[in-house]
Amino acid sequence: MNQLLSFLTLASVAYATSLGSACTVSRIRDSLPENNYILGVTFGHDSVTANAVYNSSHSDGTFFPDATIDFCNVTFSYTHSGLDQTVIVGYYLPAPGNFKNRFLATGGGAYAIQSGSMSAPGGVMYGAASGFTDGGFGSMDTDFDEVFLLSNGTINWPIVYMFGYQAIKEMTIIGKQLTRNFYDVSNSTKVYSYYQGCSEGGREGWSQGQRAGEEYDGLIIGAPAFRYGQQQANHLYSNIVEKTLDYYPPPCELEKIMNETISACDPLDGRNDGVVSRSDLCQLQFNMSSIIGQSYYCAASTASSLGLGFGKRQAASAEPAQNGTVSAEGVAVAQKIVDGLFDSKGRRGYISYQMGADFNDAQTAYNSTTDEWELSIASSGGEWVSRFLDLKDEDNISTLEGVTYDTLVGWMKEGMTRYMDSLQTTLPDLTTFHENGGKVIHYHGEQDSSIPTGSSVHYYDSVRQTMYPGKSYNASNNELQEWYRLFLVPGAAHCASNSAQPNGPFPQTNFEVMARWVEQGIVPQTLNATVLSGDNKGSNEQICAWHLRPYWKDSGKTLTCEYDQASIDTFTYSFDAYKTPLY
Repeated sequence: MNQLLSFLTLASVAYATSLGSACTVSRIRDSLPENNYILGVTFGHDSVTANAVYNSSHSDGTFFPDATIDFCNVTFSYTHSGLDQTVIVGYYLPAPGNFKNRFLATGGGAYAIQSGSMSAPGGVMYGAASGFTDGGFGSMDTDFDEVFLLSNGTINWPIVYMFGYQAIKEMTIIGKQLTRNFYDVSNSTKVYSYYQGCSEGGREGWSQGQRAGEEYDGLIIGAPAFRYGQQQANHLYSNIVEKTLDYYPPPCELEKIMNETISACDPLDGRNDGVVSRSDLCQLQFNMSSIIGQSYYCAASTASSLGLGFGKRQAASAEPAQNGTVSAEGVAVAQKIVDGLFDSKGRRGYISYQMGADFNDAQTAYNSTTDEWELSIASSGGEWVSRFLDLKDEDNISTLEGVTYDTLVGWMKEGMTRYMDSLQTTLPDLTTFHENGGKVIHYHGEQDSSIPTGSSVHYYDSVRQTMYPGKSYNASNNELQEWYRLFLVPGAAHCASNSAQPNGPFPQTNFEVMARWVEQGIVPQTLNATVLSGDNKGSNEQICAWHLRPYWKDSGKTLTCEYDQASIDTFTYSFDAYKTPLY
């Protein structure tokens, strides 16, 4: 890897002059596709900007290694006929000498459709022209939820479809042709097309695989926020558990439960490293009630929490020092959260996070007047109900009075039905993508506390059963893994390494791995990963491909990927609260 980065740096210096001469407004204008290249699309030639960027340094990232890159930073806009909407797209074009006939589309996180400088460099460093879009929201700094409503009660449906899948598809089609024109690549020469994104970016990736499969050779998808109707409302589940059980645990109590779960379940994978690699064995073997009575202490602090994954940060609040013992009520809340959502008839409505994950959605607020901990409604779920279901221009709901598990299942059904053809993003028939030769690397942190890890497993199984009906479990897995591989990342949080399990690895070189698979046929039997923090920072590890599970032998020195039916069964769900299939 170091040799590759050194080569890229040297090459960028050698071609600095050619980058400067190529990266001009006139050259970009000449490289734009013709109007109506996409039916109804007109390009704003006067909107083109282009500037050469040299020695741009990127370090300590999650999704790509450290690198110093040179590129042409390009933006321009286009319009759709019949719509009062302007779409802005941006592209990072590598220095001509570094271009490797690759294009990378990127996505966003939370309600942002793009992450620009956080994602595009991860393509440039591997010789890919990289693109992003504002979705027609008005600017690169405007999020989907800000433009979703035209007014109370009126949905801006064109924007919904742009966010759902259309904007990323258009950015890719335009970007691929721009790339060919800019680098003078003939139509007979292959330009490989990829997508990379996590969280909302992961959902956007699947929107492309499901609806624009002919445009991509490889999809790199992390912790996708798909099954949108269920996923967004699910952020309220922990709050409803607290209200139903009438217990609002201090954050330190939940942290103690998490830490003791990690400590107990760490060695179940055959290695003591502070990382829960086998949350399935944890579920099967660990009794959370064993934590009752253990003492906890947390110093006074200022607390804040993230909304949808690495999205919007809520306002900070002061927390006093916390000192106590884990209660039966606290364990009951934690266990009910882990069990997942069931309606009043005992039918499963949705799933929850794996044991060992933190309890972000269950965080309570301290009332200094009453000296008690109180309900704090997770805005990531509350906004979904208020804005996207009730169609009110509000960031949260004000109360959960009268809200039950049945209410939550009802909200999930309502969201799924309303946004089935736009945001749900769980179509399991990937025939077009597969027949185009497409490959998928799909990864998900096993300790994700924003999007349940089992969500990815369930979609993988839905694709397996849809694409290979009538075949046995193992036979269908073998065929699916020829082009679609799922990896559960030990200890990882949501689209990131985990501060509570810092010795866990994270797959930082996915683009390189995918390019080798697509372009050279080198199949990732395991997924390359790097420890980004903790005692073993910088060390390399491998991640087993699902449905095999990791187990270390020889006193934790040798990784094996084993078949364990009981463990697989813990990730198998029947969503019997629904009459329609939940893929």
